[in-house]
Amino acid sequence: MHLRRSSTARLPDDLALSPPLSPIERLPKWLLCVPLVAHWMLLALRYGSLTLPSAANPGIPTGGLAGEGKLECLALIPADLQSSVAPTAAVPPGADAERVRCAAGLTFPLVAKPDCGWCGLGVRRIVDRDGLQAYQADFPLNATFLLQPWHPGPVEAGLQVRRWPDGQPVLTGITLRHAPAVRGDGRRTVAELASADPRLPGWLLGRHDAARIPRDGEAVPLAAIASLRVGARYEDAVGLATPVLQSRVAAIAAGMGLAAGRLDVRAHSIAALRAGQFTIIEVNGAGAEAISAWDPRLTLRAAFATVFANQRALFALGAAMRARGHRPVGPWRLAASWLRQQSLSRGYPASN
Repeated sequence: MHLRRSSTARLPDDLALSPPLSPIERLPKWLLCVPLVAHWMLLALRYGSLTLPSAANPGIPTGGLAGEGKLECLALIPADLQSSVAPTAAVPPGADAERVRCAAGLTFPLVAKPDCGWCGLGVRRIVDRDGLQAYQADFPLNATFLLQPWHPGPVEAGLQVRRWPDGQPVLTGITLRHAPAVRGDGRRTVAELASADPRLPGWLLGRHDAARIPRDGEAVPLAAIASLRVGARYEDAVGLATPVLQSRVAAIAAGMGLAAGRLDVRAHSIAALRAGQFTIIEVNGAGAEAISAWDPRLTLRAAFATVFANQRALFALGAAMRARGHRPVGPWRLAASWLRQQSLSRGYPASN
């Protein structure tokens, strides 16, 4: 599948109030999962394997469906392309985070995140040593977390990649991720502005001066991460693709052997992103969702069509790789990886 050309892609505007919730966001999570699981099971019956997509990325544990480490995925990127990767230091169980930071030459502010994580759980922007010490104290003793320099953006994007055997990687999607924020009007408090946006969870306000009245036009960020879980807004921006961006993404995907996944990147501007000048903060494998489906401009039918198309491509890729001798992981191993990920996630410190 090649890039869909879009005339509706707009520049990101984190200062603007978010549009209404998309149809797919309005669904209860359990109801959203029913058609997705049903479609996955139908594909599993068709292809004779429940875990076939795990064969798409042989170099990533479980193909990136669940439980893989962020650091091991980043390490797959060849040395000559590491300039596009955020410097990353691992803090394993028992290590001193401040010593690791100093040894890696990282300065504040920085981002601390679980090595095995998802949905932005446990990701925190840290501005000083006390904050780093508090994060480590709250982190599970048996898990590793990562440190990266804080990239101010303001552009954050997910670059969807697909590569068929014997073919070149193709940039199949670009999704801009807008971190939750409100814009002052000189009259309403932060709490009142946030309550007008159905996307923003109420618990976000517990970390801000909710009674403050921002001046007219003032942006008030409510979270450092751009995840749906904290009220971020996703925007299908495939129309921003350029030949140079596609070439850069293809080189990275080919170098690391990524056949199905997503590069999560930050860039200083839209122009920089289009010029292929970005910093990779994470790499996701076959478990990477088709996040453009959460664009509020899509109808419910179009959103599900996007997700279903991604699932079909994953199974087709897995089948192609299986035909070349790559075996998918067993269901029990995948389940064990997923359960470990879920267990660890419940103990992660709160994001900010």
